[in-house]
Amino acid sequence: MEEIDAVSLLGTNDSHLQIIENRFDAAITVRGNTITLRGDSEELQQLERIFKELIYLLNKNGALTVNDVETVVDLVADIPERKFQKRSAAPADSEEVILFTQNSIIKAKTPTQKEYFYKSQKNDIVFAIGPAGTGKTYLAVAMAVAALKNREVNKIILARPAVEAGESLGFLPGDLTAKVDPYLRPLYDALDDMLPAEKLKTYLERRTIEIVPLAYMRGRTLHNAFVILDEAQNATAMQMKMFLTRLGNNSKAIITGDITQIDLPSNTTSGLVQIQEVLKTIDGIDFVYFNKNDVVRHRLVKEIIDAYGKFGKKS
Repeated sequence: MEEIDAVSLLGTNDSHLQIIENRFDAAITVRGNTITLRGDSEELQQLERIFKELIYLLNKNGALTVNDVETVVDLVADIPERKFQKRSAAPADSEEVILFTQNSIIKAKTPTQKEYFYKSQKNDIVFAIGPAGTGKTYLAVAMAVAALKNREVNKIILARPAVEAGESLGFLPGDLTAKVDPYLRPLYDALDDMLPAEKLKTYLERRTIEIVPLAYMRGRTLHNAFVILDEAQNATAMQMKMFLTRLGNNSKAIITGDITQIDLPSNTTSGLVQIQEVLKTIDGIDFVYFNKNDVVRHRLVKEIIDAYGKFGKKS
């Protein structure tokens, strides 16, 4: 694109740019006064129209407001996520669409997944408890990405306890970031499915999306954020309290975990086990329980979970 006055066009702290980025999957790179666009050809055409219109308004008025940017984007952009979110709020839909991606449509398929979707829309804090493969984390990330695209939140925070499950952090190579990366990798994998690589890279660099060990959450207050705590069965009772009290204004939290796969020391109480009793009567907080019938991975995963359940009863 042509050279422009980037500061005036993109807004203070890139506030105008973030409005545009949250509505498109295309990667927008700014180098000096030059903007480079990469992505789907249809989106690129829309983005070029948006920037040309904004440049025209900037030259005409001498400044741009947030309302200017939102109005231009609304007039030019096609935003199926927002339209569908409103339409799909009725339980009559047989399969609920949570997020459109470039390659697929992410839906709530099983009855429990649909319950999960509705409760997450209705409540600010939702706990999703159940076995592996039921879509707890994947759907939570999809709901977070949809909320970011729809400008319901300004950022996504994904956290996991870095609890060892037989392996030792000390033997892993690299600095602390490299050591905890394996614990956070499933969250990156989910995001890789939902966002183009360049767009995800931009979000991570600007900390619009953060993926952090649970311990790094201490002392923060999170406003206008969609926060996910994954593998919460490995959070202690104190860590769970710490996490839940991070929420600020206009924030939503989903906590996922499997209480049959606790890796904490035997004398340590799992925060996810305890919290079911602590918060069970509070309005705005809800619990969803998945079972083996909700498994959406390979058919053998359901049978493996069932076999372990039977073996545990015999033992």
